[in-house]
Amino acid sequence: MSKTVAKYQKYVEYKDSGVEWLGKVPTHWNIKRIKETAQIINGYPFDSEKFDPINGTPLVRIRDINSNETQVFFNGSVPKEALIFNSDILIGMDGDFNVSQWKGGEAALNQRVCCLRSNDTFLTKFLSYLLPTRMKIINDLTYFTTVKHLSSTDILKTVYAIPNKIEYANIANFLDHETAKIDSLIEKQQQLIQLLKEKRQAVISHAVTKGLNPNVPMKDSGVEWLGQVPEHWTLKSYRHASRIYRGKFGHRPRNDPAFYDGEYPFIQTGDVARAEKFITTYSQTLNEKGKEVSQLFPKGTLMMAIAANIGDLAILGFEAYAPDSVVGFKPNDDIDLEFLRYSFMAALPALEQTSTQSTQANLNIERIGAVHGVFPSFDEQKKIVNHLDDLLEKYRVIRIEMDKAIQLLQERRTALISAAVTGKIDVRNWQNPNNNNEAKTEFSA
Repeated sequence: MSKTVAKYQKYVEYKDSGVEWLGKVPTHWNIKRIKETAQIINGYPFDSEKFDPINGTPLVRIRDINSNETQVFFNGSVPKEALIFNSDILIGMDGDFNVSQWKGGEAALNQRVCCLRSNDTFLTKFLSYLLPTRMKIINDLTYFTTVKHLSSTDILKTVYAIPNKIEYANIANFLDHETAKIDSLIEKQQQLIQLLKEKRQAVISHAVTKGLNPNVPMKDSGVEWLGQVPEHWTLKSYRHASRIYRGKFGHRPRNDPAFYDGEYPFIQTGDVARAEKFITTYSQTLNEKGKEVSQLFPKGTLMMAIAANIGDLAILGFEAYAPDSVVGFKPNDDIDLEFLRYSFMAALPALEQTSTQSTQANLNIERIGAVHGVFPSFDEQKKIVNHLDDLLEKYRVIRIEMDKAIQLLQERRTALISAAVTGKIDVRNWQNPNNNNEAKTEFSA
């Protein structure tokens, strides 16, 4: 038993459930199938031609299960049997089989998502905690399959153990209370991470626009995002600070397999996003045919994503090709490569303001080149780079510790839920410190 659940007592007597994933359960718990305790509602194959970004009934697809909001609406008649409501349990039946209790109000349920519904509020809550535990096991077992599918029959056949109504109500209340505390701690950690990101951005921006000497004479740059800059620094547009090269892939569709799986590294926006300072790995290659329609970038080129998550930056650690969603920069002789990278990082808000906002944000060479930065002498650039490298390494270490703290909290949450809904811990005597145990006052023994 993990430290998370070790402080809770176990039941006095257990029996073999006869179900491998459950193992032993408390003697007085009953073995049930989902179909004995809840009904299932299958998603409906709505006509995609009637999907609408604004008008109609909110339409829940697999991608929406965990967000409690939808990305599209169905602008047409919705069958009554395809409607879902708050507290319904949704299960994605393809991919990773996500499970979540819906809180987004009345909505229509698309195909490949099913809904579990019970008239018993506490049973619904109990199942909403139990099913992700079961689905994790299914996901683990199907990890190596190419395509993973569930059917409503699979779900209805799912076997689980359940105590009497008073007890599972108490388990549901216990988990609501305890997971809320853990979720609050996770949220605080995430807020600290966001503050650290903002601090990191502010430190970079100050260093590459104001320098390290607080007493240096300043002048007005005439550029909104730069403001006051050191008097002896030089203002210039990025097109005059570097040579800018556009990536290329001159064949459509770009995913044509005839151009891939050769010996030439092919860098894409995801490779830039995953890198920290340097791009050291790649996920795709081009063959001889592919490299003829693409753009080669030499080792040491500063790469920037200009589509999707615009502004991601990293230095290319090897010679590679890249598509038109990526641009490369080679700084002029008086501009340090890593200073240019930090300068672009500081200029990101200004770059975002210049991006087009159609279906997704996009930049182009002309917009990037027109943005102005400010540059000290080459020696001063190097000092600023060294200063930022040292400081950002400290931030990186802090971020790693924060991420570890969140992971431990999430593991603690999962372990506590699993222990409670499978009878590994006994919380019958648990009292809600806030309201003197709602569940036991609502039911009689």
